[in-house]
Amino acid sequence: MNIADFTISIFSNDTGLKLEIEGITKKFLGARAEPDVRIQARWGDLNEKRGGEKIFDSGVPWQLYDEGLSYRFYFTSPTLGPVPYKVASFDREFTSGEVYLHHPYFPLRQPLYPLEYPLDELLLVNLLAQGRGVDVHACGASDSKGNGHLFVGQSGAGKTTLARLWQNQSGITILSDDRIILRQGGTALWMYGTPWHGEAELASPGRAPITRVYFLSKGIKNELVPLSKSDAAIRLFACSFPPYYSREGLDFTLSFLEEVVKNIPCYELRFLPDERAVEFILRRECYA
Repeated sequence: MNIADFTISIFSNDTGLKLEIEGITKKFLGARAEPDVRIQARWGDLNEKRGGEKIFDSGVPWQLYDEGLSYRFYFTSPTLGPVPYKVASFDREFTSGEVYLHHPYFPLRQPLYPLEYPLDELLLVNLLAQGRGVDVHACGASDSKGNGHLFVGQSGAGKTTLARLWQNQSGITILSDDRIILRQGGTALWMYGTPWHGEAELASPGRAPITRVYFLSKGIKNELVPLSKSDAAIRLFACSFPPYYSREGLDFTLSFLEEVVKNIPCYELRFLPDERAVEFILRRECYA
């Protein structure tokens, strides 16, 4: 599986454990390559006593423990009871791990995706925080010239609305309508599609160089308001997904986002929810 130029290998030697990528994530299957991350899936009896220090608790469905040499995620469901249905253990760099599935909860030979959301995004968030990039709450669109437009906003800001409007334009690729990964590659800042889509269920494994960053705001007309670098950095951080339990990860995220706003023009986009918003942006791009 390839997400944001990371190759992730998932395998199992357990009899009766059939692995299968599900849903839109199938778009991210790729050719065999040397993996950046290797994960072994196993059956397990997860009535174990939890060890280490709890460093984050999302409530339901997951908690994270620091066990010294590794990190361990516990996943529970109120419909199943207190015993975790899945436990995932990773090394400190998040390049090697094991996923244990609680055998009594799963029918034998039922196809399973061990990295079922939110584990796949948790893995990438922590992998990126090792100096490799940042996951942000955004819609990403690549136009016919290959330019990348990043539309940043929390839930309800209009990401899905804009994604559907851009989808109607020729030569446009929607990388995601909800989650975009940002990475430095050579002299360019790149945005990558992810499998973690929004209501429009739009996702692509492609990438594009970021040419503009737009922070979404509904308005009475289409207009762009330039933002200061400090304001843009604060807004971008508010829509990012850093590992808040990691001081090093937070420091890297902040410095990375500072580089983004220093090198890429950032605007507040106040827009009307119709095709005129896309036409407005493309016209501005022509004269930029």
